[in-house]
Amino acid sequence: MEHPKALCLSPHELIYDWNSVDQRASLILKKGFELHDETLRDGLQSPSVFDPPIEDKLEILHLLDAVGIDTCDVGLPGAGPRAYNDVLRLCQEIANAKLRIRPTCAGRTLVQDLRPIAEIAQKTGIAIEVMTFIGSSPIRALAEDWSLDLIRKRSVEAIAFGVKEGLPVNYVTEDTTRSDPRVLYELFRSAIEAGATRLTLCDTVGHATPQGVRQLLGWTRSLLRAIGADSIGIDWHGHNDRGLGVINSLAALESGADRVHGAVLGVGERVGNASLDQILVNLKLLGELGDRDLSALGSLCDKVSKALRVPIPPNYPVVGRDAFRTATGVHAAAIIKALEKGNRDLADRVYSGVPASAFGREQEIEIGPMSGASNVQFWLKRRGLSPDPSLVSRILAAAKRSHRTLTEEEIWEVVNSPSPPMESPNPS
Repeated sequence: MEHPKALCLSPHELIYDWNSVDQRASLILKKGFELHDETLRDGLQSPSVFDPPIEDKLEILHLLDAVGIDTCDVGLPGAGPRAYNDVLRLCQEIANAKLRIRPTCAGRTLVQDLRPIAEIAQKTGIAIEVMTFIGSSPIRALAEDWSLDLIRKRSVEAIAFGVKEGLPVNYVTEDTTRSDPRVLYELFRSAIEAGATRLTLCDTVGHATPQGVRQLLGWTRSLLRAIGADSIGIDWHGHNDRGLGVINSLAALESGADRVHGAVLGVGERVGNASLDQILVNLKLLGELGDRDLSALGSLCDKVSKALRVPIPPNYPVVGRDAFRTATGVHAAAIIKALEKGNRDLADRVYSGVPASAFGREQEIEIGPMSGASNVQFWLKRRGLSPDPSLVSRILAAAKRSHRTLTEEEIWEVVNSPSPPMESPNPS
């Protein structure tokens, strides 16, 4: 028997959310934060990916714009002719197609790396944000034979060049999460005096924990207040070596970061960058993205997967093949009952912490060794077939003999096979 009252309840009234019991402990994010994509730069530094042709990069750019990403690192034009030409074409597309997304470009703290960025900005008429980077940790300085004076000198020269060219400059300290605060103080102060308008705090090797992120962000905010530089923007750039990329990004926003970086599918060096798509999903579920439409998120992930030749694992959150797919009888039965009530929200949440429909997906009921009759009945009804008990039994028997979920073709083979003849009754 249906419960009419339950059909009118919203998901929020049907779910007791322990995540928000104590509002003081829940995420309170800075208003007006931005999201930055690194797929086409840092993501391409993965040793396993394919650097796609410009046509694919343009399509990825448009999809990033469609899901509301604010800025995108379109490349490192100082790396060579092809990189230069691709960055030029991407910036031209942003200008000509009047995309909302804004371009940034990476470069070492060397004028020779930043000059190509300035040239492209002049050609396209776009004020490309310069992200000039150098290592700041003692372990990096030892490996490179760098002194603090050398790092500071190179940083100031690069920033001054970008400012002279009329470009906004973001000073990126690699390995910030393992850097001495006394060194960071000197570098940040010098960078701001030279004209940098943003600082990027990097967890370059995925060292940080959420507590470390909060400590670093809090320290940086205090420093900026102390030197009268509250208007300086703070970015967070995290990697996923400890599997903390996404939660660290949320912790950074909670701690006052103005912008967080990520790459689609978490591509990048070693195990990759923080997953931008998962950051989007979590921010959406936290109610922090307003009415931003993420229905194109699946298309974006599929495009990046194909273009960079990075397979999406079946169990990958939201966009993986199995994200909203079940063949287990008990789980499927609950989803089917919800669908039969005509309540899509209920079906989306009864066995899922993520509503499929919010991200262009739907619940999928499959048939396998752990399925029940309801799985088979649902499958047949969805395809306009009568759930004849004999046919249901034959399909279910085939599933129980199998060691995995049946494919569509295997089920149709049973459907289309002639029914076995009925046995004659034994003579009395």
